[in-house]
Amino acid sequence: MEHVDVAIVGGGPAGSSAAEAAANHGADAVLLEKGVPRADREGTGPDSTDAAGLLDYWFDIMDIPRSEFPEDVVLSELDGAKFYGPSTEMTLTETGISSSADGFGITFHRARFDDWLRERATDAGADYRVGVSVTSVETDLRNSPRHTVRLANGEDIAAEYVILADGPQRTITGGTLDQFLPAGQTMADIMPSNKVNHIAYQEHRRMPEELFTPEFIEFWWGIMPGHTAYPWIFPNDNSVARIGLTMPIGLDIDAYDSAEWDLLNASDDSIPQGRQYIERLLEREFQAYDLDDFPLVEERGKSKGTETYPISSTRPIESPVGAGIAVAGGAMGTTSAFHEGGDHVAVRTGKIAGRLAANDRLERYNDAWHDAIGDEILRNVTFADMVRDWRPGDWDRAFRTANDLMDARGIKADAALRGGYNGIKMVLAYKWGKFSSRNGKYVQLREDDYAV
Repeated sequence: MEHVDVAIVGGGPAGSSAAEAAANHGADAVLLEKGVPRADREGTGPDSTDAAGLLDYWFDIMDIPRSEFPEDVVLSELDGAKFYGPSTEMTLTETGISSSADGFGITFHRARFDDWLRERATDAGADYRVGVSVTSVETDLRNSPRHTVRLANGEDIAAEYVILADGPQRTITGGTLDQFLPAGQTMADIMPSNKVNHIAYQEHRRMPEELFTPEFIEFWWGIMPGHTAYPWIFPNDNSVARIGLTMPIGLDIDAYDSAEWDLLNASDDSIPQGRQYIERLLEREFQAYDLDDFPLVEERGKSKGTETYPISSTRPIESPVGAGIAVAGGAMGTTSAFHEGGDHVAVRTGKIAGRLAANDRLERYNDAWHDAIGDEILRNVTFADMVRDWRPGDWDRAFRTANDLMDARGIKADAALRGGYNGIKMVLAYKWGKFSSRNGKYVQLREDDYAV
């Protein structure tokens, strides 16, 4: 049986970053990626899609200087973001968080980004294997190496450390962690994919040139039902934009009044499919145009100009580090349906896991990732909890109030009085939410919960 220091399951941003960091710190690291085809990638690679944008301070979270980011991956330089309620809007031109990068952020080509991270890993000396399916990870703490990574081809691998980076579906993560949960508990119970995950769908469409605004990303809130459910437009290049949406899985149309939500129709007998939602968004926003004015660009994206993918919940889990296992990126729930993905936190958690595993210090992983990305997770959890039961009117009130509370940099607590009662309530709710989730209380599975 082959022996390695560190085995990494999943070749997306978290896995590639873990492999690069482990190899850079002298470990014999192998990354195992089953590989899927994409129309916009030569060969196969990770199935880790999102709307693909990075804000200025996210480069710092990734610990990758903006100057190192390859320009052939960048599609559009952003000046800001526009947020729309059913009848209101708000524009931000700064994130309000200190950053070493200039500008508001970028949109980028996701497959090229994944391939670039893969090149960094292999250049560092990691063994990145595509077309290799992992079936399970078995752990025996009495042995060294502790882990046996079972492969579909029968050529198993023994490893002292395992980093699980298989994304929000947690195909391998679930069964691996089940070994360390108290009797009767499973990851399927703790993080069922139909409850803690959202589904996202996007289309690459060419927009009329007069409507294409490459310097702004756009989001709509309160026009489709579901907790943190919203459509978006991400500008790319050459008048092509990714137009998509995210929503919880398994919504029941009978729970919603179609007259209240702009993207629902009275004739709907079920929640609309992603394609229907996008068409309705375009008809709502650009009434002087026909759908034919926004043709699909079939040579882009995963398949014929479209992509469907899961996004994990906003509440992460800690890892059973005492067993020599770290969970990183989407598999641990650090990506967020609230801000549409989380490549930045996936990269950073992967880097931390790879470095610590290579140095036989993986027991520090949970504390280290809390220190590195805890503020980001806390913001997402707090905002997501604040808006959990909001209806369309709540979003309009929020944006009207936010325009009173905000300058270009973000919420200003000392401006609450200018927003009146609603302003005070919004600021207090946000501050109380952050206080309630402080000190890592935003996690849904703690290191101490494992039987290691």
